[in-house]
Amino acid sequence: MTRRRVVITGVGAVTPLGVGADVLLRRWVAGESGIADGEGACRDFVASDHLSKKEIRRADRFAHFAMVAGDEALAAGGWSDELPYAAERISCVLATGIGGLGSLEAQHDLLRDQGAKAVSPLSVPLFMPNAGAGTLSMRYGLRGQSFSVASACAAGSHAIGVATRMIQYGDADAALTGGGEATLTPLARASFEAAGALSPSGISRPFDERRDGFVMGEGAGILLLEELEAAQARGATIYGEVLGYGSTSDAYHLTAPEPEGRHAAEAIRIALRDAGRDASQVDYVNAHGTSTPINDASETAAIKLALGEDAAQTIPVSSLKSSIGHLLGAAGAVEAIATLAALRERTLPPTIGLEQPSVGLDLDYVPLTARPFTPRGERPVALSNSFGFGGHNVVLCLEGVA
Repeated sequence: MTRRRVVITGVGAVTPLGVGADVLLRRWVAGESGIADGEGACRDFVASDHLSKKEIRRADRFAHFAMVAGDEALAAGGWSDELPYAAERISCVLATGIGGLGSLEAQHDLLRDQGAKAVSPLSVPLFMPNAGAGTLSMRYGLRGQSFSVASACAAGSHAIGVATRMIQYGDADAALTGGGEATLTPLARASFEAAGALSPSGISRPFDERRDGFVMGEGAGILLLEELEAAQARGATIYGEVLGYGSTSDAYHLTAPEPEGRHAAEAIRIALRDAGRDASQVDYVNAHGTSTPINDASETAAIKLALGEDAAQTIPVSSLKSSIGHLLGAAGAVEAIATLAALRERTLPPTIGLEQPSVGLDLDYVPLTARPFTPRGERPVALSNSFGFGGHNVVLCLEGVA
């Protein structure tokens, strides 16, 4: 069968830069940071401004983020009144790295301090990783395939890739996908700190000589995907197209990337082959760019291996995590949304805080200040990289509008 084309017709986001997808690129391009006191918290998000008391009580914070971002994505796609497809033909694939950790910790504290009778019967439904996908499916009446993807920091991009495949090969006509995460909790902080992964300085500055670990963030990014011809037939606004999806595994270490970036490079190659594109057609790379010493070096090596040393030197690369921190399982989805916006605005967003380039990291990381760009072709093309604990590598090849 002919593989169908998949376009993005709606986006929504809740991030440390604010509530709404529009604020994400605008503040990033302006060089603003949503990081304060060493964390990227969604300080502008007040659940009661968007959700009922019942909705708040029956879902964890990561699902709160996803519901609000989902409402925005569906409204942007013109789905506010009714579903444009049969409910059974709409899938929901939502990623999370950890799930409802805040609820798990709170309920465990109740169990320890007050005994079993104090524990909520909603405890497991609150913290189970698939709660977000189930919540969104019920909220919008989506009766196609619905499940969660949990592959640590690669999960958001994995979810988009899986949802894209469903539409490409006829298992769905549309999908709501992305990721949500809310793990700014005592256990998560203590665990990442014990692992030596968190930045002692509380500053995210990918590719800088002074980088000393990642900064935790929270939020959600939701994308509405549709088959191209059906979207065009209903007059939908098209934000871009998912051209390619590549995924590999390092099979190397539980938390550290393979230092040479070989398998991450292969994910980039697969995504480009899947898209029918090559390095000469890539206008921008949205890096995983965590601000950890080994990850940034490994990713730089992977980009050079996959795109070629000469081509890599001509392609701008920047990291959203310099502005919002690391959203773990939601990162790939939020970064895909920001990448699409950058392509639409013909703007290369900056890597904030990059003042002292690290030795050997010699790509164009768009330091400090955004700048405009002219696409190499009629429509701009970008890669969005996501590499997760466990050795999960995912790359999306996205095309913007003309």
